[in-house]
Amino acid sequence: MRLTVGMTGSTGAIYGIRMLEVLGALGVETHLIMSDWAKKCVSMETGRSPADVAALASESSDDSNMAASVSSGTRASNGMIVAPCSMKTLAAISHGYDETLVARAAGVTIKESRRLVLMARETPLSAIHLENMLRLARIGVVILPPVTEFYTSPRTIADIVDHGVGKCLDQFSLDHGLYRRWGGA
Repeated sequence: MRLTVGMTGSTGAIYGIRMLEVLGALGVETHLIMSDWAKKCVSMETGRSPADVAALASESSDDSNMAASVSSGTRASNGMIVAPCSMKTLAAISHGYDETLVARAAGVTIKESRRLVLMARETPLSAIHLENMLRLARIGVVILPPVTEFYTSPRTIADIVDHGVGKCLDQFSLDHGLYRRWGGA
């Protein structure tokens, strides 16, 4: 299994970090792209450095490197997750505006008919946000905001983060034990 992981400048950098940790533990090869604002959010929200986060991935590329392997459909991949996904990035993807490597890699994922999951982070949502999400959902992109659930009785922020990450991994049929399933013990 090989996945591209994008992290953009929206609050919730921990989702991308935890995604990389879990994917690494599952033996999934990852290619990380962090936007400049994602790097700032990583430092502000987690106290980790962007270099520490990049070290969690099998490979990483700068968001401005349009010659990176993930910018081409010829690179074998099972898909892409953008966690967190800013509304700016979601809009760029929705309109095919491939100015950054995250947007380009997402566009490649779409054109190659691979699974794309966007962990959209914003509230409240404007009509513009919703229209961009609808445009993408109509072509098969999974819009997966990290909405907190309570049936598992989360006790920590880590429980909440793991649920969101697990829901993304479910989209790729990756087996994990990050949360208790409905009806499960």
